[in-house]
Amino acid sequence: MARISGLSDELLVKILSFLPTKEAVSTSVLSKQWEFLWMWLPKLEYDDYDHVTDRSESALQTYRDFIAKNLPLHRAPIIESLSLGFRLGSLQPEDLKSWVGIAVSRRGRELSICYLYYWDESPQLLLPCSLYTCKSLVTLKLEGEKILVDVPSTVCLPSLKTLQLERVTYSNEDSLRLLLSYCPVLEDLSIVRDENDNLRAVVVIVSSLQRLSLEIPGLCSSDAYVIVTPYLKYFKVVDYRESMSYLIEQLPELEEADIVVLQYPENLLESVTFFKRLSLRVLFNSPREVICFHMSTSCFLLHYLTQNQIFLILNPLLLCCHVCRLCFVMVLSSIGLKI
Repeated sequence: MARISGLSDELLVKILSFLPTKEAVSTSVLSKQWEFLWMWLPKLEYDDYDHVTDRSESALQTYRDFIAKNLPLHRAPIIESLSLGFRLGSLQPEDLKSWVGIAVSRRGRELSICYLYYWDESPQLLLPCSLYTCKSLVTLKLEGEKILVDVPSTVCLPSLKTLQLERVTYSNEDSLRLLLSYCPVLEDLSIVRDENDNLRAVVVIVSSLQRLSLEIPGLCSSDAYVIVTPYLKYFKVVDYRESMSYLIEQLPELEEADIVVLQYPENLLESVTFFKRLSLRVLFNSPREVICFHMSTSCFLLHYLTQNQIFLILNPLLLCCHVCRLCFVMVLSSIGLKI
């Protein structure tokens, strides 16, 4: 212990940065020297599921009070990363606004908010306007239907490269389009829809985008998904709707596509014409397809095939209801696949 304490505070902070925030905070009881060292950490992670062992409301309130007291006093000039996770108890909107505002004022680069406390009486959480104009923000991850994405007209995120929106609620139909319009260097976008998220049509027009992942539950609206991403390299769609419509400009730079749908995705595949690898899963659920292929769930699974191999399979599948099982098996067998 004496040897470690002989190190400079700067080096000790670097050592602490390799620990989870909970463990780094616990070192404050070691000695006077260690009492406030953790408050210089550039990366902070608060998750009530990991930090609170006593699930009582009083323990959860003590935990929230700890964040409210210490985060404004945090000494690191730059908060590189702030992760907030709340699964066990409610969170007051004013607290979240304050904490996110602190991260923004400290030139935060990464912000992650996960709020999975779903009691009906828990309030919606509105993010501060300053978040939408943060010049330093590179990564933004939001998860939870109680998080309200209300994009101001002044939105501008010039450094944002990674955006993950998982089952959040949008203030109106245009919130997502407006947000994406002012992310000029966005490269990685992941959207997981919720049937009550207030979106209908989804418009993704981002020329810089390289990776796009969409997950759409079966009860979401069937309005069109408009995708204009000329430099996209990876495209993933998991769509459980019985009826779907996609308007996609050609993807000449596409390297990999991963598609999971309920029905044959003809209008999707019309745009996915250039690729190196394709994984396609069609979960047929109508009686006609079941009879045709003698299956009731996954009808076929194509993994990482060449374009020529995909052509052999997709060409007859365009007429899937008129292809007998024997012909279908012969096509798959010719390239070494089994069903």
